[in-house]
Amino acid sequence: MAAISDSLADGLTKIRNASRAQHPTVDVRASRVAGAVLNVLKQEGFIRNYKPVGETPADRAFRVYLKYAKKRAVINELIRVSKPGKREYRKAVNLPRVLGGLGTAVVSTSKGIMTERDAYRQRIGGEVMCYVW
Repeated sequence: MAAISDSLADGLTKIRNASRAQHPTVDVRASRVAGAVLNVLKQEGFIRNYKPVGETPADRAFRVYLKYAKKRAVINELIRVSKPGKREYRKAVNLPRVLGGLGTAVVSTSKGIMTERDAYRQRIGGEVMCYVW
């Protein structure tokens, strides 16, 4: 199996595909960044929950419990913005509004990973990691 250069993009793709196929759960490779992004998705109501699974470091993953409303996935789209080859940094005043506030942008700041609304309130910019709606 080839090494994955962007494990966050791989995890977001797994979540997007599983929600489109209406799977109840999906396993995503565990990392500190993936855990922080999943925490933001849970706080914003896009997923029901997540928990760590796997015994050995090679097997560690997060089991993500997807959320559905009236048999439709809550996550309609999940897009990776900042990539290893081209990073996207924004100042606080230039943070993106996803679908006029209906969606969420996940931003990595000096104070941790948070939504663009929280980063704007705290007046800190950072790396725009992904959009979700």
